[in-house]
Amino acid sequence: MHTKQSLMDQLESAGIDRHGTVLMHSSMKSIGEVDGGADTVLDALSEYMKDGLLVLPTHTWSYINKDNPKFYVETSEVCVGILPELFRKRPGVVRSWHPTHSVAALGKDAAEFTAGDERWDTPCHRESAWGRLLDRKATILLVGVDLRRNTFIHGIEEWVDIQGRMTDDHEQLYTVLPDGREILVPSRRHCGLSWSEHFWKVEGVLEEQGALYRARLGDAEVLVCDTVKTTDILSDMLRENPDLFSDNEPLAK
Repeated sequence: MHTKQSLMDQLESAGIDRHGTVLMHSSMKSIGEVDGGADTVLDALSEYMKDGLLVLPTHTWSYINKDNPKFYVETSEVCVGILPELFRKRPGVVRSWHPTHSVAALGKDAAEFTAGDERWDTPCHRESAWGRLLDRKATILLVGVDLRRNTFIHGIEEWVDIQGRMTDDHEQLYTVLPDGREILVPSRRHCGLSWSEHFWKVEGVLEEQGALYRARLGDAEVLVCDTVKTTDILSDMLRENPDLFSDNEPLAK
């Protein structure tokens, strides 16, 4: 059975910078049996990163839409797993105000990191928290999941301005603050093909070029992604071939 200390030891063995910025996508089931369950996993991550910034995605894109337009910062449930759902409720954690692609952060500058996401009409704007991951040379941990769950790649597509990824029209969504105030957030959505389902195909390239390496957390395989290297490599690939993620075929060797 895994413990808080054994999980922290694995993070250290993986070379995760305690003073840096880490974003984690995760499958709790993949981690295996942990003494204390999901809360122990979050305890281990929070303590390990106590001198840095820990970030988890708290997305609501699966159900916040034109027919259900109100995102409640304090109560809207996460659609991407149990660990971020529990994390957003913890003391000291700050959630950003984007209606569909919010994140939650814990650390001394969590408020600064999460501020202002509601100003942008796209899911992963370069000046949003997703872009700040790049500015901070963050590390992304994919714990028991693969690149298909790496929202940051959607950000790279936005920043390179790949066409056909988002709607031209806006949905009139609202962010509802804990005090009841409502902020109108006109929002464009991802559209077209299931682009992210094709992100897996660049795993080998990223690993070969040093943007990704493998580690473990509990029983789970972890893909450890460097945001700067990933951005450089995929930006070049997308500029050369904007249709890179338009099919599910492996890359030609």
